[in-house]
Amino acid sequence: MPNHKSAEKRVRQNERRRVVNRSNRSRLRTAVKELRSALEKGGKNATELLPTTVSEIDKAVQKGVLHRNAAARHKSRLTARVNQAAAK
Repeated sequence: MPNHKSAEKRVRQNERRRVVNRSNRSRLRTAVKELRSALEKGGKNATELLPTTVSEIDKAVQKGVLHRNAAARHKSRLTARVNQAAAK
């Protein structure tokens, strides 16, 4: 339990930020999972999901959920898989 007014405020701020971060991380993971499942099923829907997934990854970088290099790696690998599936 916090003993100072500033510590109480810090607890409130941390809780609010935790909820926001969790929501952003969940939205990102859901988008990536949907794209990967579309790739598993055949890939026709994957080309439509790719731009929205890339957008979610970029938003995650802006919000501090992902590092920009990690985001670039994810986007590159997902795009390569979508292009490979579209070529078949």
